Amino acid sequence: MDVLSTEDLIQAERVLYDHFFCYVKSMALSCAVHLGIPDAIHLRGGSATLSELIADTGLHASRLPYVQRLMNVLTISNVFTASYPPATGSPTTASLSSREEIVYKLTATSRLLVAGNKLMCGMSPIYAALLDQATSKSFFEMAYGCDRWEMTSKNAEDNSVFNEAMVADSQLVMEIILREAGGKIFSGINSLVDVGGGLGAASVAIARAFPRIKCSVLDLPQVVSQAPQGNGAVDFIPGDMFKFIPPADAVLLKWVLHCWSDDDCIKILRNCKAAIPAREDGGKVIIIDTVMGYGAQDTISKETRALYDLYMMYINGVERGENEWKKIFEQAGFTDYIIVPGLGMRSVIEVYPR
Repeated sequence: MDVLSTEDLIQAERVLYDHFFCYVKSMALSCAVHLGIPDAIHLRGGSATLSELIADTGLHASRLPYVQRLMNVLTISNVFTASYPPATGSPTTASLSSREEIVYKLTATSRLLVAGNKLMCGMSPIYAALLDQATSKSFFEMAYGCDRWEMTSKNAEDNSVFNEAMVADSQLVMEIILREAGGKIFSGINSLVDVGGGLGAASVAIARAFPRIKCSVLDLPQVVSQAPQGNGAVDFIPGDMFKFIPPADAVLLKWVLHCWSDDDCIKILRNCKAAIPAREDGGKVIIIDTVMGYGAQDTISKETRALYDLYMMYINGVERGENEWKKIFEQAGFTDYIIVPGLGMRSVIEVYPR
């Protein structure tokens, strides 16, 4: 079988994720209809700001960021249109205050959803969660009574399926990164700890490509217990990234921070900072995650990133734009960062301590 080019791998990943998240589009549309968003825009003469939508639908002000993410999906999907203030340019870089000034308008599609048309969709979990003003629980907690990570400790099958899914993702992503930017990103590193690294697929790929790098994986005990033993290339350490991260030249966080709130990310990054040396001694944190607004800008790519952002609401996760990442880095005590885009849905962010 012929080896796929990097471009082919990125395109294949993009298409598969777009298919996977297609159901999120129908959930988003269902949610908008049941919240009465088309009606609210119609009753305001065909256009409404985000803050006006919050007021007209009776939602609590704390739900504003969630509704903005919902509307981001539906504008990319051409259900609504959006006009952005000159200072923001797009929903991925807008601050919370400026997001309130985004003006949404009906399209021919959403005009059909105004009351009087019989095109109501089925209820969705997003709709129910948005209406629950009193809870800070994630959609996952509301459905299962525990958070996502508790589930992996309670349900062995879920733990296995989740870990194997992350292995498959790591193998694809690391193939692209090591081909295109590995020599630069991992230059000068002699030790690396892969925080939340699961069964170690990313670390194994790095160790094979750069045998000089001593790689270790830190993850929860129920994850490490399932890790392959005896390969000699990677050490597995059971632990909690919120409590302690073992020392190394570099810390790798692949698809970890998008699962957590800003405050939790700051805690994790502060522990990372404590684990690495100063920048002049080679210390850095390597983050593999989505940077909204970076990467391919075709419709499928933008839609897939927006859908994934909406999907991450199920565990109170979020995909961030550069300004949001920068704020977190600064609050965690880091002074500089470099974004390496062009790696499919995600980018590599190299973050440096003082």
